[in-house]
Amino acid sequence: MFEILAAASGAAAEAPPAWINWLPIIGMILIFWFLIIRPQMKRTKEHQQKVAGLKKGDQVITQGGLVGKITKVDDTYAEVELAQGVRVKAVKHTIGDVIPKGGSAAND
Repeated sequence: MFEILAAASGAAAEAPPAWINWLPIIGMILIFWFLIIRPQMKRTKEHQQKVAGLKKGDQVITQGGLVGKITKVDDTYAEVELAQGVRVKAVKHTIGDVIPKGGSAAND
């Protein structure tokens, strides 16, 4: 009698395959990738392209919120004119955005 119960309980307590235990972890990694990591990488790439394309005369917004016009650009720095006669030297990567032509004018 004990043999029958032991055989029945052994068949019922069979564990699922090991790869099934990894499915929730793989699912969470995929969710993080598509909802957080991938969009951030896309934004970073777009920002790097904007910074690489800076040229004299572009109107920009710094990450500190200052609006000005680019007067000089080199590999690392951009000179930004904030007002008439007021120029600051900014690291290019601190330029937050480029204002498209036809946007509100700075330094008028």
